[in-house]
Amino acid sequence: MEFFQKAFGFPESSSYNDTRKQLLQYASFEFIPPNTPTKDTTNSSNNHHNDDVAPYPREKCTFHLPDEARRTLSAGTFSFPSVSELRAHVTSLQTTMTTTKTMSSPRHDPNTPKLAVANIIGDARSLHTSSLSSSSPIIIQAASQFNLLEFASPSYTPEEGISIYAYDRTQGPACAMAAAEAHERKRSESIGAAGGPTSPDGRTRPPPPTASTAIHTENKALPNLQSDWDQSRLDSWWNAYKEVNRRFSQVVAQLVTGGDIVWVHDYHLALLPRMLREARGETEVVVGGRRTHSLSVVSVADAKEDAAPTVRPIKMVFFIHVPFPTSQVFRELERGEELLEGMLHADVVGFHAFDHARHFLNAAKRILGLTYESLVGGLIGVRHRGTKVLVTVSNVSIETDIIEALLAFPSVQEEAEALRKKHEGRSIIAGIAVAQRLSGVGLKLLAFERLLTDYPVWQSKVVMLQRCLIAGTRRVDEAETLREVRALVQRIRFKFGPQVINYEEQVGSVLPIDQRLAIWSASHVMMHTPIREGLNLCPLEYVFARKEPADPGVVIASEFSAVSSILNGALRVNPFDIQMCVTSIDCALSMSPNERDARRGRDIDFVSTCPSGLWTRNVLRDLSDTMLESKKLDGVGENSPESILAREIELGLERLDLGALISAYEESKNRVIIIDFNGTLVAKEPSGKYLKREILGTSGYKPPQSAMLALCRLCADPRNTVYVVSGDSMQNLEFAVGNIPGLGLAASNGGCFADPIKHGTRLWKYLDFGVDWEAVKKVAMPIISKYTARTNGSFVKLTHSSIGWSYYSCDPEWGSLQASYLVPELEAALNAFDVRFVALKGIVEVVPRKLHKGHIVAKILDDTRAHKGNGNGVDFALCMGDDISDEKMFTSVISFEAESDCPNSYAFNVAVGKKPTHASFFVDDASDVADVLVALSGGADSIDPNNAPDDSFQFFS
Repeated sequence: MEFFQKAFGFPESSSYNDTRKQLLQYASFEFIPPNTPTKDTTNSSNNHHNDDVAPYPREKCTFHLPDEARRTLSAGTFSFPSVSELRAHVTSLQTTMTTTKTMSSPRHDPNTPKLAVANIIGDARSLHTSSLSSSSPIIIQAASQFNLLEFASPSYTPEEGISIYAYDRTQGPACAMAAAEAHERKRSESIGAAGGPTSPDGRTRPPPPTASTAIHTENKALPNLQSDWDQSRLDSWWNAYKEVNRRFSQVVAQLVTGGDIVWVHDYHLALLPRMLREARGETEVVVGGRRTHSLSVVSVADAKEDAAPTVRPIKMVFFIHVPFPTSQVFRELERGEELLEGMLHADVVGFHAFDHARHFLNAAKRILGLTYESLVGGLIGVRHRGTKVLVTVSNVSIETDIIEALLAFPSVQEEAEALRKKHEGRSIIAGIAVAQRLSGVGLKLLAFERLLTDYPVWQSKVVMLQRCLIAGTRRVDEAETLREVRALVQRIRFKFGPQVINYEEQVGSVLPIDQRLAIWSASHVMMHTPIREGLNLCPLEYVFARKEPADPGVVIASEFSAVSSILNGALRVNPFDIQMCVTSIDCALSMSPNERDARRGRDIDFVSTCPSGLWTRNVLRDLSDTMLESKKLDGVGENSPESILAREIELGLERLDLGALISAYEESKNRVIIIDFNGTLVAKEPSGKYLKREILGTSGYKPPQSAMLALCRLCADPRNTVYVVSGDSMQNLEFAVGNIPGLGLAASNGGCFADPIKHGTRLWKYLDFGVDWEAVKKVAMPIISKYTARTNGSFVKLTHSSIGWSYYSCDPEWGSLQASYLVPELEAALNAFDVRFVALKGIVEVVPRKLHKGHIVAKILDDTRAHKGNGNGVDFALCMGDDISDEKMFTSVISFEAESDCPNSYAFNVAVGKKPTHASFFVDDASDVADVLVALSGGADSIDPNNAPDDSFQFFS
């Protein structure tokens, strides 16, 4: 404290608390996240390797020196007497170490050493002085179990201050006190801002600089701060991850040919399936929710060129061996969608446990909006890229021939006998785990300690044999885990004696198999308590090692491990429930030989008969079934004549040939173009997605500019009649596309419409279907309002000829569940009215029974033939839609074409998405619809952005 008193000019008689309060006048605080390198650290070999990075959050306190302190330090007339005195006053740590160092002239010479370090960590005290010089500043780092303080000025200049970094491992008093005092200081400064803070002698001093201006005041630059919440700090890792996957894809693409099978293992290569197909040119790759390839053309001539020959695809398996997180956790990943897309480009995605598969399916549904279905043979399929991706669950056992041979080795038998003799008279509870928190070793030891406490009879009859492996892959996690485990082992030995626990640590990620088998052969119970884990084969090894004629053992397995779903004879526990674990240990130790044998009998068959070779053949068989399934498109319960017909229709559905469409368009003279709005002209996110980032097509959302410009050009051609048909209200539809001259509109599923006009007032006309709509509303609205109140995100959607209940923005599962109950209730209440119920993507509608989009399409075609046909009729019809409500439009076009006597006429019914439909062609998504319109209007080069429709131009009804 003498250092601060002399440096800042405080009275030497000031108490510690008074000096501390006075220091706060010159302090500014700044939060530094964990694992952030300290500023300008040295490269000296004398530094400890972890001195430059702290794994704990820090609060940096910078003291801004007054002129007197700068002159004192510059003159080199002050020296602080001891590290221990300084640390005792500031951190209240009781250690001793003495060193003296004079702080001399300002450090302007870039050739002088910038850093000298004195480290005090626990009981190991060392002073590194080889890098000291007369012009070096001093950094003192002090660490204890509870906090770590760093006093630093690594690049000191007279304009800078002395920095203090406070690391708080346990959110203890150090940072809490600093934060409270910083808050109080800021509050006091805001109250007395007019006069500024005062010094002990009563003189007014200017307020100290804030943290944002402390370091770079001259350059007016903000500090480079990073938050743990900012995932952009991981961009370099993500780029490296992508690069690794890209290099794999480039090499593998040169090695495989069409029809070959590629098996990709684990999350390290999650992007490889997508990148490999992209490298081979097999498929249109989805990135960020949009395909990298589309139907867009530069000119009309390009569209008429023959398509490039298709590449025969390879077959791909992606098997992930670690737990897949829940969709809620996976959504927190900034790159989560790209990872899912990469995995879904495989033909088979495999897991070891259904829990993990279910999490993957939910993530695909709630993040990408992809639904899954049950298939023949108990398979699960996810529709993606126009195909079905199989999600399978399968497990692999151990190589029993190798294990059996090793069990006969003398070294294994001798080691097992040595363990039995060492713990003679005691039942051995064995466990092998990596020293990481997810392994649950600490929870296991807590349960064992509770067992010895609550069941004293076992204190002289049981021993815990635990081996901890130090893999070196997660050093901070391993250090914390080992510290906790060692403390628990020491406590158990102190309370119950050293004979109750046999604990050893070993460097490496795997214990040699001969040592493992010796432990399994000697132990009576195997306890495996991870809190998250994929498939661990150690419990399977234990079951096989205890096969006849050996006495059967008992496995205690965590319910969070994949092996718990494989071993039916294991005792399943929740590691967090200590009392449950204690009861299970007691049950295992006191279990009768008959029950032990029965439990072994449940598992020994699988353990003995499913080696890796058989597991591989089973997965490849599922892959073969997937290929057959994708051809048949055969689902459970879909053998009815209607389903068979739907499959045949889907198999016969062709991708739209843009060149043929343009040729027909150019040859025709009297054309009709009818386009659905939501999901066709305007992209719409899948209703199954949990979070819709944009509410598209529901509140007057406009099509992309390219589509708007193409519509303007198409409507300007007198040979064209262009309509946009929507189930939305006429207000929303008119707001979205009503400013396009010559465009006809039909809203409320065709219940009201406005003919194309170039200028003037748009006149809306209505179709009458003989339903008292006001009476329908009086009955339906109270029911719909009840469901709206209980379903967050839902709302009522009223149009001229329909009542809609939209759950598009709700949780998809909750919304679908509520819709399944709403429809029967409305049907019962509205039985007396001539209405029907339409369940679309995210909406339930009540409409007149006779109302559908086919009526307005038939009227448009008939009116066009009468007014523009000149006796020749309509010779070109293009109709595009995306959902079931648009099927009536397709059938109307088919009927009109069948009755037409116009020679050389063309009709194109185009569905958005490949599915069972009455359409003859399909495109993939709304971006393809925009590309079609651009191509028909003359190509991208012919569109002038200056001719875009003016938003100020509106029709008024």
